[in-house]
Amino acid sequence: MVYQLLFSPTGGTASAADALLAGTVLDLADRNRDFSAVTLTADDVAVIAVPSYGGRVPAVAAQRLARIEGGGARAVLLCVYGNRAYEDTLVELADLAEAAGFRVVAAVAALAEHSIARQFAAGRPDDADKAVLAEFGARIRAKLDAGDTIAPALPGHRPYKPLGVRSMVPRTAKRCIECGRCAAGCPVGAIDAADPRRTDADLCIGCMRCVKLCPVEARTIDPNALAGLEARLAPLCAGRKENELFL
Repeated sequence: MVYQLLFSPTGGTASAADALLAGTVLDLADRNRDFSAVTLTADDVAVIAVPSYGGRVPAVAAQRLARIEGGGARAVLLCVYGNRAYEDTLVELADLAEAAGFRVVAAVAALAEHSIARQFAAGRPDDADKAVLAEFGARIRAKLDAGDTIAPALPGHRPYKPLGVRSMVPRTAKRCIECGRCAAGCPVGAIDAADPRRTDADLCIGCMRCVKLCPVEARTIDPNALAGLEARLAPLCAGRKENELFL
């Protein structure tokens, strides 16, 4: 059985995972799921897919992955980033997977549209990316079919880079219709279900799912903060970076 263990608040990571290896989805962004009840076996394959947040695995995804019983399942790691860098994300994800009882057999670094500054890697994964990821998936399947479970060498450092600055917290415009989609979909419950205009800044991880879900575009980032981020990212995100496979 192939499973996708996904943390994909805005859909880019899920799109890359689907192009790589399709499977039954276990949503790591579902705050209501009891992940300690999830158990895999040595016959299973798990695509463990997360976005890179400042070169690290999102903390909430790491916490939920740690509750799952890997049971010796073979793991294909997928790190998705917005054309800047993924730094220590893959090595941290490998350590988390192994600690949870998975056997890491392959890893991929893939591109997706930046979740905040969306002009970077805009529209990715595009058709060319998906073709490359499908080819990666075929090579991974060949390794699995051959019974090869040797772990790949991965880029990154231990100890991992320090966690970055505080997340950008979306604010709510007056046009909010209080539909509650943002509160229901928030991976960490940072939005008040009784008053969706209220966001707990201490809980918010800046994942932008609420921005993605809002039907009237009432959830936005402060334009001055966004402009500052875009200016910092521009030289780091220049050019088209490509997907990478580690076998």
